[in-house]
Amino acid sequence: MSKKNQKSSGGGKKSSLAMIFMTLIALGACGLAGYTFFEMKNMKSGIVGEPKLAGKETVPAMPVYVPMETFTVSLQPTSNDSDRVLYIGLTLRLKDNSSKVIVEQYLPEVRSRLFILLANQTAENISTNEGKTQLIEKIKKSISNPLAPNRSAVVTDVLFNAFILR
Repeated sequence: MSKKNQKSSGGGKKSSLAMIFMTLIALGACGLAGYTFFEMKNMKSGIVGEPKLAGKETVPAMPVYVPMETFTVSLQPTSNDSDRVLYIGLTLRLKDNSSKVIVEQYLPEVRSRLFILLANQTAENISTNEGKTQLIEKIKKSISNPLAPNRSAVVTDVLFNAFILR
């Protein structure tokens, strides 16, 4: 074999290796571009609010609020305080619209339950943060009790609009 044939056959191996390397780089770049496009599409659908196809994610329901008229209640007297008054404004957050309809239909009974519950409190109990938290739980429980046979509202939270203790 002549030296020309040896050089050309050795050069062919180097060029074919370079071609394979370039092909792998091109395939990697295409894969990276496809992945980036897919992720950008998922981000865009997440921002717009379209549901994702991968999982069964539920959109949380919009909260339903029912504002109550303010209450002015004389509290239970204690040995330290003989005459204390509570001025309180409440808003109920309900589970759904059916609970709102029930509360609105039975509003006089709901207000009566709240009035009795508040009148049985003492100023010492509800003046602390822990007492207010307990009061919220008592209000939720009181309103969630059935208002009529098989008719009860689901209260998820109680919000204070006004809270003045005198």
